[in-house]
Amino acid sequence: MQAPPSNHSNEFPEPLPLRILIVNYEFPPLGGGGGIVSAWLAEELAKRHEVTVLTSRAFDLPQEEVRGKLRILRVPTAFRSQKMVANLPSMALFVFNGIRVGRSLVEKEDFDIINTHFAVPTGPVGMALSEKAWIPNVLSIHGGDLYDPSKWSSPHRHALLRKTVHRVVSRANVVVGQSKNTNHNLRQYFSSESQPEVIPLGIPRPPRSRPDRAKLGLHQDDFLMISVGRLVRRKRTDELVHLLRHIDRPGCRLIVVGDGPEESRVRKIAHRLGVDDRVVLTGFVDDRTKSDLLAASDVFVSASQHEGFGLVFLEAMAQGLPVVCYDNGGQTDYLNHELNGMVVPLNDANGMLKAVRSLFDDRNLKNTIRRRNLSDIEALFIESSAQKYERLFYDCIAP
Repeated sequence: MQAPPSNHSNEFPEPLPLRILIVNYEFPPLGGGGGIVSAWLAEELAKRHEVTVLTSRAFDLPQEEVRGKLRILRVPTAFRSQKMVANLPSMALFVFNGIRVGRSLVEKEDFDIINTHFAVPTGPVGMALSEKAWIPNVLSIHGGDLYDPSKWSSPHRHALLRKTVHRVVSRANVVVGQSKNTNHNLRQYFSSESQPEVIPLGIPRPPRSRPDRAKLGLHQDDFLMISVGRLVRRKRTDELVHLLRHIDRPGCRLIVVGDGPEESRVRKIAHRLGVDDRVVLTGFVDDRTKSDLLAASDVFVSASQHEGFGLVFLEAMAQGLPVVCYDNGGQTDYLNHELNGMVVPLNDANGMLKAVRSLFDDRNLKNTIRRRNLSDIEALFIESSAQKYERLFYDCIAP
């Protein structure tokens, strides 16, 4: 794909643009973090390349959509009742229709590379299209497609899913994990011989703002802890309510951004513990409001039991927030204890309490971490992730 260097220059010319097929069963407005980050990657790559996304169609979404050089093709699925959450029948139907529609697509169009996101359920689709048209396939694994300790349906618990993951991993040209933890789980549960690459995820640069707390309905002098994410069992948001109750400091409040099935339970626990006047559950908010709430806060807190990578931690770092979280997951690749916040042993509630108290009591420590996070986040924006993928794509198609 790259032309040879000129005899009259010591510089290599710019490589030619690629025709990239990204396959993911979810793509906004469908799905959660994995779909969102693949959309950010596709949009960034489309600034320099021709990018087609093959994904699911549900509700009233159009079959085809074009955004500049980014084209989105949606294959029909059924049975899906929520935009944010897929179910097994809809995923199975995507595999069937994705292969059917995708084979016709790769026969008609000349793609240079396929980038498949999620070993299951998308993996078999990317594998089939790669083998149909002899196109290199880069398989991106995201963590939850391998290991989620809070779900009975986690692929690492089921022999058939373990076999499927092993098959698509072994037949991919290159496997990319988003973190060392994700790659460790791949080798431990699915494919001990695998040697995956690591390319960290990235986020778009958020707007920098100095929001007025009063306009957000927040008290000016309070110490604000914030957590962002779906209210599901794995996130253990209830632990944060217990944490708030035990922080014997005045003016400490907890903001929870997001919705989900655990919301009513979190509200009941806050009421039972007598802290419901200090807990703010915002529900789902748009990206601008989320950025403003993060920028208005003092510390980001998470009791999540596992994160494949943890995009919300990047969003917090981008606003200069210290991050207090557990040490189980991909966030340990870029969050360093006492440098980017406090990384506490898994389920060490007392350690979590001490970490938040230390940031409350030592404003100099909080400000030092703020400066460090605003510096470290520069390597974790989406353009950096896209550049690493570009280099990998060119290496895959090199003769």
